[in-house]
Amino acid sequence: MAGGVTVKDVDAQKFIQSYAEFLKRQGKLPIPGWVDTVKTSHSKELPPQNIDWFYVRAAAVARHVYMRKTVGVGRLRKVHGATKNRGSRPSHHVDASGGVDRKVMQALEKIGVLEQDEDKGGRRITQSGQRDLDRIAMTTMEQEEEDDE
Repeated sequence: MAGGVTVKDVDAQKFIQSYAEFLKRQGKLPIPGWVDTVKTSHSKELPPQNIDWFYVRAAAVARHVYMRKTVGVGRLRKVHGATKNRGSRPSHHVDASGGVDRKVMQALEKIGVLEQDEDKGGRRITQSGQRDLDRIAMTTMEQEEEDDE
């Protein structure tokens, strides 16, 4: 499949995995000091077990913003939220930590993947960010084809 592969053509899990690896290899993403101790939501009992979870979350956020026009922290909190186990009481949906999603967005802004949308509020993808994501989608697609053979 020649040119014209976008993020929409690639399986979400595979894309997020390869974009997270790319961000880690690049080494430009600013990582806050609290990533090894923080919980991502108060519905969670433990902090993330994957040591590279911040890169994975950043990749997921970048993909989410790419798929939509503009996205704010509140929308991401809802998306990354989960069901809280309340013991013998019924479970309820709980939004994720806003601080984590805010820091992820700020980090992606620093490396030029996202920018603030003055008109609508929230953040949108930059042209260079879109180019990066499409390039990663292309390599992910090529790797998939190689694995199939």
